[in-house]
Amino acid sequence: MNTIHVDIVSAEGEIFAGEARMVFLPASEGEIGVTPRHAPLLTLLKPGEVRVQLPEGEEQFFYVGGGALEIQPNKVTVLADTAARAKDLDEAAAIAARQRAEQALAGHLDKITQAEALAELARAIAQIKLIEKWRKVKG
Repeated sequence: MNTIHVDIVSAEGEIFAGEARMVFLPASEGEIGVTPRHAPLLTLLKPGEVRVQLPEGEEQFFYVGGGALEIQPNKVTVLADTAARAKDLDEAAAIAARQRAEQALAGHLDKITQAEALAELARAIAQIKLIEKWRKVKG
């Protein structure tokens, strides 16, 4: 079976390294799917879900808070700003972060503070969506 090697790393360390049949990632222009022998690509990642389909058919879910993606025909490298396994995400903390960001956006903010609040809101929403999806899958 054809596989592609996947590395997901962040400043905290390596989150995943292994073979996969396919990988789905939140690229800056939308979700992309990567299979073995994919064309080389460099792009930015937005906050969201990385889904790795293992050779046995099982799927593993990860959260990335943004970063960079390098694709080579036989390797996918995710250099994430922050990353975590879906099962390790803290739903209460993500909900609290979303509420803080929404409250900040409701006030009169300068452009820098507004951009920071929007970024925090995007990260929190991505985490909450992944937690909900992972909960359904693991049901």
